Amino acid sequence: MKSQRVRVRLLAGGNLPARQTPGSSGFDLAAAEECVVGPGSWRVVRTGIALELPDGLEAQVRARSGLAARHGVGVLNGPGTVDSDYRGEVKVVLFNLGRDPFDVQPGDRIAQLVFASLTPVELEPCDELSSTGRASGGFGHTG
Repeated sequence: MKSQRVRVRLLAGGNLPARQTPGSSGFDLAAAEECVVGPGSWRVVRTGIALELPDGLEAQVRARSGLAARHGVGVLNGPGTVDSDYRGEVKVVLFNLGRDPFDVQPGDRIAQLVFASLTPVELEPCDELSSTGRASGGFGHTG
């Protein structure tokens, strides 16, 4: 499978995102600043990077499972989306459901970037939709 090139601009305090193993889906994002995320609160944390994504590709900012399991820390709008036409700094909205303040130091791995190809879609207005067994059954409808 051919790799797509994503240009990464390092800003103040930024580190190049990196996979931790050859089979990792995500590239770890590191904090570019020192801060504290208090219990029951959230904070926007700088990563010190900006991306140039090719058309048809998005970057998803996702939580790291280890931070969630050990500290109750995750990505509030996860997955967050970085669009191909965005050139600003990638930032992570961390939340803390833990009981203790979560200290962030520059270089700490706080989230991960997963890249995904997009399918071109055209929305077509209509008056009726085809029927299914589920129909309009909502959240939890299938058990």
